[in-house]
Amino acid sequence: MHVLIGLGAVVVDRCVGDPKKWTHPVIWIGQFIAFLEKHWNKGNKRREKGLGLVIVTVLTTAVAVGSIVWVSYTLHWIFGIVVEIILMSLALAQKSLDEAAMLVYNALEAEDLHTAREKLGWIVGRDTEHLAESEIVRGVVETVSENTSDGVTAPLFYGLLFGATGAWVYKAINTLDSMVAYKNERYKDFGFAAAKLDDAANFIPSRITGFLLLILTKPAICKPIANRFTQWRRDAKNHPSPNSGYLEAATAIQMGIRLGGENVYGGKRSFRAYMGQPYFKMERSHILKSIHQMYFVTIYFLTAIGGMIFAISSAWG
Repeated sequence: MHVLIGLGAVVVDRCVGDPKKWTHPVIWIGQFIAFLEKHWNKGNKRREKGLGLVIVTVLTTAVAVGSIVWVSYTLHWIFGIVVEIILMSLALAQKSLDEAAMLVYNALEAEDLHTAREKLGWIVGRDTEHLAESEIVRGVVETVSENTSDGVTAPLFYGLLFGATGAWVYKAINTLDSMVAYKNERYKDFGFAAAKLDDAANFIPSRITGFLLLILTKPAICKPIANRFTQWRRDAKNHPSPNSGYLEAATAIQMGIRLGGENVYGGKRSFRAYMGQPYFKMERSHILKSIHQMYFVTIYFLTAIGGMIFAISSAWG
């Protein structure tokens, strides 16, 4: 059943996307996290308090979504399926990623670098005010690539396993990570548990997604799969994130471009290890390729994981 619900959620998210006229559930989770952080992130034992934040947020999300799903199915099984499809679709971000990337792409097509930098600043943490076009493109490609797992296949993975409740528990974990898992004085202890849980939650989906991308999308440079696989594993491990590198490295290798390099955060320069080889110059078309790649690998992921779950459930009767 979860496989069919996952398929329906992917279709709804791709065609409809996020609602425009009411607050997205992620905002509610974020407001809940911000409220607890304000009151708990002080004094001693911040690491323990941060763990408490994680437990309370995850359990509250699980109970809230699980209750909605349970009540929906008690009313009618068809109504329950529809509600669960809608809830799971809200946990996915295909169309919103597409739209965010296209805002930058359209600005570049209009030769409006100022707007392109501004729109890029909406989706990345780095400073964008003085970026050249090639660096703007790199920022978009890296963001779409990384969020193909964080925003699409990872919530889909847990949705396929545990339904809409699983998808939203993952979204709660990912939101915790994005809000409190910073390595600065304020969050280094309080956000420790959130960061570690997010790393664990993304471990399997990121590697499956990157692997499927590597073996099922058409490479720009023809190399033996064994060579690409070796480079993928090597480059991915150089990324500061234990998971994101598996997406960005696969993208760089398949597109024949080089990702990584120097970024500026709050005026401070930071160098991220290179991934891939610069066979091709970074161009606007790579933004479109990253979007198409996201859509294709989502279907591959749904087919592979959904098929595996269906086969196992059938074998168990």
